Amino acid sequence: MTDFTDQIRERLLPFPKRHFIASQDLDPPDIMALLDLADLFVDMNRRSTKKLDLLKGRTQVNLFFENSTRTQSSFELAGKRLGADTVNMAAKTSSVAKGETLIDTAVTLNAMKPDLLVVRHSASGAAELLAQKVGCCVINAGDGQHQHPTQALLDMLSIRRAFGHVDGLTVAICGDVGHSRVARSNVILLNAMGANVRLVGPATLIPGDADQWGCEVYHDMREGIAGANVVMMLRLQLERMDGAFIPSTREYFRFFGLDREKLQVAAKNVRVMHPGPMNRGVEIDSEVADDLSISLIQDQVEMGVAARMAVLASLAARLEAEGK
Repeated sequence: MTDFTDQIRERLLPFPKRHFIASQDLDPPDIMALLDLADLFVDMNRRSTKKLDLLKGRTQVNLFFENSTRTQSSFELAGKRLGADTVNMAAKTSSVAKGETLIDTAVTLNAMKPDLLVVRHSASGAAELLAQKVGCCVINAGDGQHQHPTQALLDMLSIRRAFGHVDGLTVAICGDVGHSRVARSNVILLNAMGANVRLVGPATLIPGDADQWGCEVYHDMREGIAGANVVMMLRLQLERMDGAFIPSTREYFRFFGLDREKLQVAAKNVRVMHPGPMNRGVEIDSEVADDLSISLIQDQVEMGVAARMAVLASLAARLEAEGK
């Protein structure tokens, strides 16, 4: 493992900023450096020994105000595999449930002197607010309808490993774009890396300013995914909807759900993605989701640990460079 550690240290660069709040925190060279580092962590995670000491002595707090399975567990695994002391805090079992404000929580956490704070919150801007109040590095694990930058990074990693590149690929992001922080973060990274991005969905679920995102917008599923190399489906986020955005889930699947028939118009080398959790039979058919010859959905879960290891290690390298 010593040789492997040396390879990682050669690739490891300090994160460009003190915090990772949004996808625009990364320029193309930063994205490439993190993807290259994450590739090494993929190889490491497939070995029997998965433990490094890059974060030895560092404390990582995972503060989740929203329920999460994939994101929280992957951040926990990432921190532990890098040697950090990892603590999970759920809002339901914290003082927040007793009425404590986000600022009070930040002050309390800051007094505990953590090095890395991973936060998920239902309010857009919560991660940035915390970053202004604490002395440690803050990683946005999803804030409201704003962004989810590490999800976009792991999606990019999955795409690059599947195709060998991102530049020039046509990526169709389909479904509930309006309520999706994943879509916003992915659009920024994909555009930065030279992909051709399309947004596909009913007019009620496409933001009014989507034409300013640097994407093509389609309201017909077949037109939107025609010739696409990647079809990224989004969860229909009914819990974030205030009003009737769709007639019914059955009607939604008929027009915008991904099935074999619709997928025939995509490129022959098409790959299908979904950030999870999936609503089978609503935004994607099980036959498509479970076909490992085209589906990258399980791959995305694996890439999540590696991509987050790259972010944590890079932020820790920045702290070290700052003498902290």
